[in-house]
Amino acid sequence: MLSHAAFICADTSATVEFYSGLLGMELCAAVLDDAIPSTGEAIPYFHSFFRMADGSTLAFFEAPELPEPSADSHPAYATFRHFAMQVGSTAEVEAWADWLVANGIDVLGPVDHKIIYSIYFRDPDGNRVEITTPTDATWNDNATSAQASLAEWEEVKARAKSSGQDMATVLADLTRERSHRRAAGLKD
Repeated sequence: MLSHAAFICADTSATVEFYSGLLGMELCAAVLDDAIPSTGEAIPYFHSFFRMADGSTLAFFEAPELPEPSADSHPAYATFRHFAMQVGSTAEVEAWADWLVANGIDVLGPVDHKIIYSIYFRDPDGNRVEITTPTDATWNDNATSAQASLAEWEEVKARAKSSGQDMATVLADLTRERSHRRAAGLKD
């Protein structure tokens, strides 16, 4: 079971309003400290925890002296870094989309990934959030296939590196060939 996933926020009150007020998660714990216990760094912070339906939590740190994150990183970071919360049906995903839009939140989707059905939006700090439901009961029960895919990925990378081929081009060819869209029988 997930204990918690932690993120940084700029304003704990805005975070509470979003996660408790809008998404209905209880603010269930808070820690205030003047130093990080695991490292001893003297950074004062407010650490908030929000309980999800299964008892696991999302957590946030507000540390006023932190600099703004760098804006010069690759745009994929803003897409890949996200967390997903699961609901029970596609109808619930759609109801969340309607609720969020009605409350002024920009929502992307629904997106049918053929294994899960999702919407995407951002919290007050720009963290990408997903609400999803499985549409394939075995979507995360494919360990043997996942290991084979990893072996193929590493083999293609090693071959590209040893031959001097452009890594991005070689991996783009592999992913076009192995796209989950193609595996689901969809046209490009």
